[in-house]
Amino acid sequence: MRTIKGPGLFLAQFIGDSAPFDNFDDITAWAAGCGYLGVQVPSGAANMLDLDQAAASDAYCADLKGRAALNGVEITELSAHLQGQLVAVHPAFDDAFDGFAPAHLRGNPAARQEWAVAQIRKTIDASARLGLDRMAAFSGALAWPYFYPWPQRPAGLVEAAFDELAARWRPLLDHAEENGVDICFEIHPGEDLHDGVTFEMFLDRMNQHPRAKMLYDPSHYLLQQLDYIDHLDIYAERIGMFHVKDAEFNPTGRQGVYGGYQSWVDRAGRFRSPGDGQVDFGTIFSKLTAMDFDGWAVVEWECALKHPEDGAREGAAFVRDHIIRVTERAFDDFADSGVDQAANLRMLGLGERK
Repeated sequence: MRTIKGPGLFLAQFIGDSAPFDNFDDITAWAAGCGYLGVQVPSGAANMLDLDQAAASDAYCADLKGRAALNGVEITELSAHLQGQLVAVHPAFDDAFDGFAPAHLRGNPAARQEWAVAQIRKTIDASARLGLDRMAAFSGALAWPYFYPWPQRPAGLVEAAFDELAARWRPLLDHAEENGVDICFEIHPGEDLHDGVTFEMFLDRMNQHPRAKMLYDPSHYLLQQLDYIDHLDIYAERIGMFHVKDAEFNPTGRQGVYGGYQSWVDRAGRFRSPGDGQVDFGTIFSKLTAMDFDGWAVVEWECALKHPEDGAREGAAFVRDHIIRVTERAFDDFADSGVDQAANLRMLGLGERK
């Protein structure tokens, strides 16, 4: 077993136009001041890093790591969630997702997808140059508009969508393999990879590609009413990253999982700051430790109620209190009799007592 690394903070929800959230040096110093030891960095945030340089220059990456270290943190992973979303977009969502791409690509889905694929490749390259062995991404979605089978789905529709999704990601996963980097897909509603079954459908088309991993975020499972504890047992070998995000699900006679198109604060299922929801993080940290998870516990602040800076500060303490420093010896070592093999055989009735 090993001790989970952390606490880390995903910077995406904090990056902004005002200090200390508008540049890499200030935001990393702020994160360290909140109690974090690491930061997860969105690769598409130009005020955090220059992705072109990070993908091509060891010197640039060494400088970036050095600046983080001076501020008291290290870079845990890079995230390409938004670019990954654009690898596969159903036309129904073209307008909604155009905002994730540069302005000159909007209205041109083919060019937008080509840009997104290049961004993923650069994030893989940058991860390798930074000495990171995993990165985060969304899978994108072609089948998501048809997740509920009404009207009846035509035979082969879902299969065709997953065939295409795999075809788009296979070259990227092969590039990741060449660079020693895992792509950890966040299992998330809105993505074609939104639960264990859909992840398996993807893996089956990828010949169980060794670089296809999961970003485990139990909040998304709780809101789907999926058993997020059993999920750990099933997919232990595929879980490469961990977001510490809480949620609560309180169905009523008026709404349930689908939420009735309500705002987040008015939904039966809503995200909360760590410790304020219903996720059993005590069991999660125990299981991840027992299964030898070697990554970071990274807080992703998304809360319908709490101020983000309060959530960040409390989240660091929450993770620190939940990380289990693994033992180097068994609790009953004091009773070790120090017997040898001959004694073992005698205890089994297979040897002679002296």
